[in-house]
Amino acid sequence: MTLRGAISGFGEVAAQAHLAGWRTRPGVRIVAVHDPVSERRHHALRLMPNVRVYDDLELMLDGERLDFVDVASPPAWHAATTRAALSAGAHVLVEKPLCLAADEFASLRDLASNRGRVLMCVHNWKHAAAYRIAHELIGSGRLGEVIYIALDRLRTAPAGLSSGSGTSGRWRLAASSGGGILIDHGWHVFYLMRWLQGGVDPVSVSALMTGDSSGIEDVAEIRVTFPNGRIATSHLSWRAPMRRTRAMIYGAQGALEMDGDRIILTARSGDAHDVPAPPEEDDSYHSAWFAGMAAEFEQAVRDGAGSVVAVENLAEARTAIALLMAARESGRLNGALVKLS
Repeated sequence: MTLRGAISGFGEVAAQAHLAGWRTRPGVRIVAVHDPVSERRHHALRLMPNVRVYDDLELMLDGERLDFVDVASPPAWHAATTRAALSAGAHVLVEKPLCLAADEFASLRDLASNRGRVLMCVHNWKHAAAYRIAHELIGSGRLGEVIYIALDRLRTAPAGLSSGSGTSGRWRLAASSGGGILIDHGWHVFYLMRWLQGGVDPVSVSALMTGDSSGIEDVAEIRVTFPNGRIATSHLSWRAPMRRTRAMIYGAQGALEMDGDRIILTARSGDAHDVPAPPEEDDSYHSAWFAGMAAEFEQAVRDGAGSVVAVENLAEARTAIALLMAARESGRLNGALVKLS
């Protein structure tokens, strides 16, 4: 049976990543697009001549027989759009962050459960080749028990604004729309930390952040502690002189260094070698990664809301929102340690 889907919010991430990802799924059809901005509706029509476009979310939900809604609007609209879609009986996939507050998360999770609908967040970095390889190496025991993880994201500017003339990333610069590097990149590193630690929940976080006159943070230094003294850190920046994505993971038996597509595995003996990884474009939209996410979501819809994939995804989202809120509290307290309940 073909799943009928709609996209709510047709900015660049929807046009360049989500749509391309859905097109890899023969069992899925995007039949409608919602966006209040006429230019974006017209863009959707240029890319999908037969799609129906709406400027009103409720009209789309009332007028279409949708199996799911893909929420790709700026973060401040995620919770309301997700609630409306779930209430209309649709499964929902939400761009990160799933929402911006713990009470919103609990409410949406409970609504999805009561309606028997799948609710998932786009945790697309888990589908990056380098991180899939890292997860497999950890699972095989090559590193031993993971002791330390460092995940750094250096950017010259927010996504969509790197060229200096773009407008698609403007929401990232306004607190009212859910901007700031902690939401934009922090959410990704938070679920990756939990995933690479084997699904263990963190126990505390400390963070230092700096920002500009707009009131949103553009640099963050984060330290997360896990049970048994395990540590994960992250440096996030929109002020770096170059773009770089790098990571260090080590355990009792070995270490893994990741810099872009290059992965180096060093054993306790000191022997080091490159781990082959397929090359991937290091852009802001990662359509290939979303294709993996789309496949996960489609399978979860077919398996039901209680599927392992759906349950684990919500557990990651719960951790990400808890760390997001605690890191902001720590930042207000000049980096003080904040324990997670």
